[in-house]
Amino acid sequence: MRFRLERDVLAEAVAWTARSLPARPPVPVLAGMLLEAASDRLTLSGFDYEVSTRVSIAADVLEPGRALVSGRLLADIARSLPARPVELSTDGTRVQIVCGSARFTLLTLPVDEYPTLPEMPEVTGELPGGVFAAAVSQVATAAGRDDTLPVLTGIRLEIAGDRLTLAATDRYRLAVRELTWQPGKPGLEAVALVPARTLAETAKALSAADQVALALSASGSGEGLVGFEGAGRRTTTRLLEGEFPKYRALLPTESASVADVDTSALVDAVKRVALVAERSSPVRLTFGSGELQLDAGSGDEAQATEALACSLEGEPLTIAFNPQFLLDGLGAVDASVARLSFTTPAKPAVLTGGGSQENESRVGDFRYLLMPVRLSG
Repeated sequence: MRFRLERDVLAEAVAWTARSLPARPPVPVLAGMLLEAASDRLTLSGFDYEVSTRVSIAADVLEPGRALVSGRLLADIARSLPARPVELSTDGTRVQIVCGSARFTLLTLPVDEYPTLPEMPEVTGELPGGVFAAAVSQVATAAGRDDTLPVLTGIRLEIAGDRLTLAATDRYRLAVRELTWQPGKPGLEAVALVPARTLAETAKALSAADQVALALSASGSGEGLVGFEGAGRRTTTRLLEGEFPKYRALLPTESASVADVDTSALVDAVKRVALVAERSSPVRLTFGSGELQLDAGSGDEAQATEALACSLEGEPLTIAFNPQFLLDGLGAVDASVARLSFTTPAKPAVLTGGGSQENESRVGDFRYLLMPVRLSG
């Protein structure tokens, strides 16, 4: 095998493929990255039995062939090479990398022992890469990180015709994003629970793709598979098992009070006030006519207070939130004005975008449900 290509092209492709390589592989060959050169294309693949990645790029192929090398080492090398064309060739059980005056020799792994990557399921539908990345980013912030509760570490995908809904929760907050997409078949309905970390990394990496194809296997269990493909890149991952919480029942159908606040001003105020809050202490928000007051700290502790302008429809109220959870929601709203809807101070609040005609049209697209912290007394 022997091929040439530009350093930046190689480095980007290797970095994408290395995403699926395990830090502690159960068998040595899973630490490898498979390089296959043929017909002026170079294909790089990685697999850890759960997640697979594959990318195909143009290359000047002088001799076709395939080789398996340490993926993380190749990624480190490719990233550090000078901005010159790279030539890679095999010599028996070694791989030679030449870039300008830099030369590296890597030992190969037994390519015949490398497992076959799973095939992509049938394409279920498509949507623009930027839209896909933005939606996943909004929802992923609410996904759980406790591996002892794997069902909460996933993002639920619900397909109903031309509507795609993403939902995630860690029991303290819930994020839901609905969007329009292009289904492969009219009237299509399907549900899948995808690992949030893998989905977030994949969506971010495919954000520049004109279209991202979503491919979902027929099975809805942990034996099922979901794949994503765009801009010459492909990744698959196994679906999570378990019953996702019935989150739609948690979303209030009406509100007693609704407040609109400038998003950036509220973010800055929460960050400042939270500086005096202990690790598990909440920030208190008191909504009144035309003003929102934020407070943190009490008694002999350090204290902070700040006031912001806001518009309020309904009864004044005081409610408390975990400041980081509130900031996560505000960061995901993607609107100049944040709208908070309340039923009572003891029940979850709903955070959306609001305040303008443009934001009003998107209120149903993204909702962030946040559990309040109970105040003493």
